[in-house]
Amino acid sequence: MNKPVTDVSVRLPGPPVADPAPWRRLIAHIGRGSSEREHQRILPFEAVDLLREARFGALRLAKEGGGAGASFRELYALALELAAADANVAHIFRNHFTVAEQFTRIPTDARAREWQQQVRDGALFGLASTEANASPAGGGVPTDTVLSPDGDGFRLDGVKYYSTGTLFADAMLVRAGTKDGRVASVIIPTKREGLEVVDDWDGAGQRLTGSGTTRFHGVRVEADEAIFDTPDRGYGLAYSNTQAQLFLTTVVAGIVRGVLEDAIALVTRRKRSFYYAPTPNPVDDPFLQQTIGQIASHAFAAEAIVLAAADALDRVSRARDRNEPADALAADAARAAAQAKIVVDELSLRAGTLLFEVGGASATERSVNLDRHWRNARTIAAHNPASYKAQAIGALLVKGTPLPSKGFF
Repeated sequence: MNKPVTDVSVRLPGPPVADPAPWRRLIAHIGRGSSEREHQRILPFEAVDLLREARFGALRLAKEGGGAGASFRELYALALELAAADANVAHIFRNHFTVAEQFTRIPTDARAREWQQQVRDGALFGLASTEANASPAGGGVPTDTVLSPDGDGFRLDGVKYYSTGTLFADAMLVRAGTKDGRVASVIIPTKREGLEVVDDWDGAGQRLTGSGTTRFHGVRVEADEAIFDTPDRGYGLAYSNTQAQLFLTTVVAGIVRGVLEDAIALVTRRKRSFYYAPTPNPVDDPFLQQTIGQIASHAFAAEAIVLAAADALDRVSRARDRNEPADALAADAARAAAQAKIVVDELSLRAGTLLFEVGGASATERSVNLDRHWRNARTIAAHNPASYKAQAIGALLVKGTPLPSKGFF
């Protein structure tokens, strides 16, 4: 765990705000330890605690409810800045915002109002959805995680993988199936008896996200902690996963900005160049300047694409808040998020490679850890293949085939 923070100036007083300016001191503090944490595998508990204390997770709650009333555009713009500082920390909050959006922003019952209060106070939600034996991935009824009747509630048994953020969370959402084929979202505290969170994620990138295994050994679930899918709520809603997919792409866009910042720093601190370089001073080298310009253009494009897709999500959110038909808008937002992923993934991998063009062999030293940007972007991009998304978009445009409406879209 990181050392405690003694600089109180990084803490944000008062309720959270959507304006990124007050957050930048805190984000800069988180960024200063990012490379070392990743290199030494120091889990970012301190960084997450600072964001929890600042109620970063309450950005989408209404102002009158103690939140920031942030739009999706404002949320993703701020998440992008956080990802540029530390892609792991930003990624940890991805599932929180999904759960909070679906079940706490507009509460429908007493339990949901309790969850909303927890978010308002800074609580962080994790997620356990993926099963190793599920076929196909992202669809169907969970079979390895079973919700069984038990008195006036339920018992939860099973195992999940890729439980991103849950290691740092106060509560978590678990996707579970029943023996009669129903699917539910179960929201329970992470400290409940019988719940085991294991930090065994060993991916090439995003190593500090706590994306490991979660096991459930007869975990007690109260009746109102299980929300069964319906066509108009939670994961039963068409394109309910678009927000989560765009958040991942936002983290990737933040990585591109992080690449740019490291590339500039690398060139400005270089003291020598090759004997056949056009200038002896690297900062005057037109070829290095050109490479920096390319990376900067990648970062600009990635951010612009993400924010355009966020605007599409905002149109869905406003329509649903007004109880207006939103199915067509939701399909448009899913397409925008899918198209954003296809392009931003490519920009990030190019940028991660271009970074080494401004540094030479010394930039590949493990102690410098510049390869983390490429590894992290490549790991996130692998979450769901861009090739499938591109094909689905092509089929939509050529044949009118609707995009898949559930997981990964």
